[in-house]
Amino acid sequence: QLDGTHIWSTAASGSADNAITFSEVMKINATGAVTKPLQPAFCVNPSAVQYNNAVGSTVTITLDNERFDNNADFASNTFTAPVTGRYQFQAMMRYDDPDRDADYHQLILNTSNQVYVTTYDLGPLASDPNYWMFYINVTVDMDASDTAYLQFYQYGGAATTDITTGGFFSGYLVA
Repeated sequence: QLDGTHIWSTAASGSADNAITFSEVMKINATGAVTKPLQPAFCVNPSAVQYNNAVGSTVTITLDNERFDNNADFASNTFTAPVTGRYQFQAMMRYDDPDRDADYHQLILNTSNQVYVTTYDLGPLASDPNYWMFYINVTVDMDASDTAYLQFYQYGGAATTDITTGGFFSGYLVA
């Protein structure tokens, strides 16, 4: 405890006459706020537009701009769970020039245990929209080394849909 703040630190085991380096793993300040700097958490977004995505095939969304990534658990468009637990994921992706003549468009959260899908049919619209926002918010169970990544799918219509930089994918360990 230091100045009303409780700090928890850990260190790898050491041997006699060797210095031990401690890492802060949790802190509770005087207001009761709890921070855990090593808690798995990330937020990423595309740094470039993916133009004219294919129709009838699943396309992995390129997420190469990390806003933050505790523990380096996100790489190559994929989050890998460092420990078994429940993870909260949220994604918002902006699709520009989606074809209203397609039967449907999807944003897919593909995890090792389950696939989560948001589907839109833009057919009832009077014309092609300039853009459309897709959202996924879900808590999922993951084992250590399970993965999660985003995909795009369009069934029918023309390959005019662009995945823009106006979106994000984030997640964190809940329990």
